[in-house]
Amino acid sequence: MDRTIRLAQYSLLLGLLILGLKGGAYVLTGSVALYSDALESIINVVAAGAALFALSIARRPADADHPYGHAKAEYFSAVLEGVLIVLAAFSILYSAYQDLQAPKPLEALGLGLLVSLGATLLNAGYGLYLIRTGRQLRSPALVADGQHLMTDVVTSGGVLVGLGLVAVTGWTILDPVMAMLVALNILWVGWRLVGTSLRSLLDEAAPPETQALIRRLVAEHAEGALEAHDLRTRHAGRLTFIDFHLVVPEHLTVGQAHAICDRLEQVIEQEVPESEVTIHVEPESAAKHRGVLVL
Repeated sequence: MDRTIRLAQYSLLLGLLILGLKGGAYVLTGSVALYSDALESIINVVAAGAALFALSIARRPADADHPYGHAKAEYFSAVLEGVLIVLAAFSILYSAYQDLQAPKPLEALGLGLLVSLGATLLNAGYGLYLIRTGRQLRSPALVADGQHLMTDVVTSGGVLVGLGLVAVTGWTILDPVMAMLVALNILWVGWRLVGTSLRSLLDEAAPPETQALIRRLVAEHAEGALEAHDLRTRHAGRLTFIDFHLVVPEHLTVGQAHAICDRLEQVIEQEVPESEVTIHVEPESAAKHRGVLVL
């Protein structure tokens, strides 16, 4: 089974476990802050399911209707997660406002805090692992899922601090106040996640360091050619698409030019993982005397 699919499955199972723990903490205490925490856990479960579905689509091979593959499906999952985070934040703000008007006493606070702390530690460990592994595997869906879990960790941390202050001071009004502060943080994270995913859907170019690496590889390994120009890159999920024009001397045969292209494609795809290279060969008369000069 694909590693990204397996990690997404674990994320869904963890989300269900965390939801049970935080839901129990809310039932025990009646805290609106813990309610906000449990509500975000429901969002985590839905988002994990969406990520799993998107990853299963993204891993499908190219076909007649999708000749470039299905990798962009991951970005739709990331956008959905961002939208769900934003909706959760507004729901928390509404509940906190209602509780602010009429603060109510909290029950079994110590046990509720202990349950919430355990759930938070589980989320933190797996969230950091998903972000690190998702970046290694170049999976936007896994990275977004990990960021979502870390948002939940921030939420839970704020809730724990606020309820700890309630336990010490007896000021129950701190419960909805902390829920509001947490909701504003969630809103900011969700907005950033949506923006990042939408930029990727618009064929954002590879990072500058990746483009510099490609230019260096062309300069060093295109022996027999003269120059390369009009380099373009774009991301689609885990894939990086690369294309450029390669100028060769007029006397080269088609077979000789093709051999240069094969050599370049092999080198670039080895140094830039999960990349697909397309090279357009041009005669010397089409040289623009800019771009990459072959060493």
